[in-house]
Amino acid sequence: MRSLVAEDDATNRLLLKSFLSRYGECDVALNGKQAVEAVNTARQRSCAYDLVCMDLGMPELDGQLAIREIRKHESIDGALKATRIIVTTAHSDMESITTALLGRCDAYLVKPINIGKLSHELKKLGLVA
Repeated sequence: MRSLVAEDDATNRLLLKSFLSRYGECDVALNGKQAVEAVNTARQRSCAYDLVCMDLGMPELDGQLAIREIRKHESIDGALKATRIIVTTAHSDMESITTALLGRCDAYLVKPINIGKLSHELKKLGLVA
């Protein structure tokens, strides 16, 4: 599994990268703009990410807009397989959750990150056994 952690907090970034690296290559992006660029570049190079863990509250481009941009580019490019996106955020309000789900994220986890819940979501999405 190839994954990208889009997270501006160093502690959360380290936790997610450490966990996801067990399953394969894991890159990081410090903001939403870097995340969109990384996903698009990977897809153009035929080494698309299987998973993006996306924080919502990030500088330059927030996670909600980053998700929409990723999905827009997948649609334009005619991507055969959409990248799985799990929102990992401190935003637990219904508006944030609804907006992310309407933006076509695949799962929504509220921080602090619970590795058991993340593992469960990876299994539900068919990314790990």
